[in-house]
Amino acid sequence: MAETLIQIQNCRVENERETLIQSLDWKMNAGESWLVIGPNGGGKADFVKALSGSARIVPNSELGSMYLSLFEDSVDVVSLEVAAHLIEEERMLDESEYMDKIDEGRTGRRFICEVLGGPDKKHRHQPLPPIASRLETLPEVKLCGVEHILDRGLKFMSTGEIRRTLLCRALLQHKKLLILSDPFAGLDVQSRSILLEFFQTIAGKKESDVKILLSMERYTEIPDTITNVLEFRDGAVSFCGTKADYEKLLASRESMAAKSREQEKSAFLSELDDISKETKVLQNQSGKVAGEKTLVQMNNVNVGWDGKFVLKNLDWTVIPGEHWLIRGPNGSGKTTLLELITGDNHQVFCNDIWLFGSKRGSGESIWDIKKQLGIVSYRLHVEYRMVGGTDLEGVIISGFRDSIGLYEQRTDVEVAAARKWLKLAGFEGREKESFGSLSYGEQRVILIIRAAVKTPKILILDEPCHGLDEQYRVKILDLLEKIAGTGTTTLLHITHDPTEVLPCEKHILELHPGEEPMYRIILL
Repeated sequence: MAETLIQIQNCRVENERETLIQSLDWKMNAGESWLVIGPNGGGKADFVKALSGSARIVPNSELGSMYLSLFEDSVDVVSLEVAAHLIEEERMLDESEYMDKIDEGRTGRRFICEVLGGPDKKHRHQPLPPIASRLETLPEVKLCGVEHILDRGLKFMSTGEIRRTLLCRALLQHKKLLILSDPFAGLDVQSRSILLEFFQTIAGKKESDVKILLSMERYTEIPDTITNVLEFRDGAVSFCGTKADYEKLLASRESMAAKSREQEKSAFLSELDDISKETKVLQNQSGKVAGEKTLVQMNNVNVGWDGKFVLKNLDWTVIPGEHWLIRGPNGSGKTTLLELITGDNHQVFCNDIWLFGSKRGSGESIWDIKKQLGIVSYRLHVEYRMVGGTDLEGVIISGFRDSIGLYEQRTDVEVAAARKWLKLAGFEGREKESFGSLSYGEQRVILIIRAAVKTPKILILDEPCHGLDEQYRVKILDLLEKIAGTGTTTLLHITHDPTEVLPCEKHILELHPGEEPMYRIILL
């Protein structure tokens, strides 16, 4: 018989406040490679928390209940949520205001060395251990493909680079069970290839000391080494069995869903039209200003740190109604480009950049800019997690006010509008739940709705579908296409997933780091 690695029988999952999963039975044997999957808020994230120790697995009865794990506390999770928490830490530790330059924070090298005898985050200015000088030679570093980003600050890494760094650190810490949550989200082709090779290398070795459990929002890019699937829906196990049997179940579901897809889309867009009309009084009414020929104009823009350019000699113009797809490998400067527009990158003031007909740095306030923008980004997600106690109604209303959190009395009109939008997004009756209590994917949906409610001149979308299950992903893409068709909002969209490119995105800005020139403009 195969050795049992984890066995959960007649148990529940709970946190300090409530029971998250009422009843749980599951067993993982040696030689098996498991995928955990399910829709946002269905229980998958709670299960992962339980395995990692951040939620409790509790017997439901004195007899017939058991929880056994050979991994004990030797478990680590690599996820978008953990990466977001790491960036929150870096923000808390930032000392730029006390220095005469930008505080780079912890580099990948220093972060990895924290588990190799180096100083912890509270003593991050102390010398590194001798092994720091030869990290590039370690097989774990090569396997995760982080050799070339070891000396980059964590807060200057892309989300894909941060997650590969987390993975490398976990391997060097010799954890016995690694849980990879939605690992391919937001990765470029090269990074996906590195991660897939890593998974096949580790999971394919039956004698490996490290076991991997894969957690995904959608059934795409599933490694061949996966043998079994555990699915959660509505806070309970909805499937537990072999990969082959799960694929048969998916095929049956997809056949049924295809029949109702157009009808559901029509109903969704009709409801969206009604809500937009009913909440028009709260929307950005500026629309296209007479004589305003450009929304964004960048002339010979250069952005970099320590002599290294992220963007070099960039000329780019965005005209109202021209929707742009922005693409390029991880770390190529896509997010930096958008942060020049949002004002989150201070190098905007030493460049020739114009927004809505005014040169940046000519006296306009950041609020003058942001009231004309809708933003969905990793940075905004991190900022909102830091005020996670705001209820969902308040998050939506903050979209009308361009604030992070809500600090003034909400009006009856705003409350009514917020509840209509929440109902559209599938959160009816949950308006008083806190943002921080949601799963990462559910948080993402709320932030997309928040960005869309006021019909902004520019809607900035930096990997908007990160962490979304298939049902939400389809709805959000329908929503974005509808917004683009209004004629009042222009989309600037970053995605690595070709299935998320919208038909309206006929203009492409492609970034090519290390080449001359570093970018290309493609018109379809």
